[in-house]
Amino acid sequence: MHQSMKSTFRSAAQAITLLTILAGAASAADPVRVRGAITEVTQEAIHVKARDGKDIAVKLAAGTMVISVALTDLSAIKPDSYIGTAAAPQPDGTLKALEVHIFPASMHGVGEGSRPWDSGGDSSMTNGTVGSILGTDGRTLTVKYENSEKKVFVPADVPIVSLEPADRALLATGAKLLVLATKAEDGSLTAMSILVGANGIAPPM
Repeated sequence: MHQSMKSTFRSAAQAITLLTILAGAASAADPVRVRGAITEVTQEAIHVKARDGKDIAVKLAAGTMVISVALTDLSAIKPDSYIGTAAAPQPDGTLKALEVHIFPASMHGVGEGSRPWDSGGDSSMTNGTVGSILGTDGRTLTVKYENSEKKVFVPADVPIVSLEPADRALLATGAKLLVLATKAEDGSLTAMSILVGANGIAPPM
């Protein structure tokens, strides 16, 4: 098989796995989430200054995925876009987005659903298909998933990003990231996937 084809298939498989992780799909153990900035990169690991000030070493494995997180805007979301959103519930049953991330079109439908998330309060992570864009300002989305539908209001100050498979060249000192890792019995962490902000942004999810 041609090397470029191998690379394409590998990237697609990685993106599918990422979607499943971000959706919170059932697994043997929930991933450990580390948010912060890289302080050192070696062949075997990255060192992260976490948001709580802790210095954390995370091992790199052959299968560790790297995902680029690039800032975009609401105009990038169209009917039938496949998105994820960490959001907070509103008294009227709608959701208020805390962030929105747009998946590649080829990943449409993978990891669909709504599950608890760790963005504070009763936040959830919802992956679904945009049905319609409502309101005079176009900031309310209907998001369909499984047999449900939610209205999601996206405030003007909420970050909207796109996700794309990338390579380890993004792992550089100072880069801001979200690591999804497994934890061994000895407490060590190994990265399953690393979401790295492009152009200095912090992954908002």
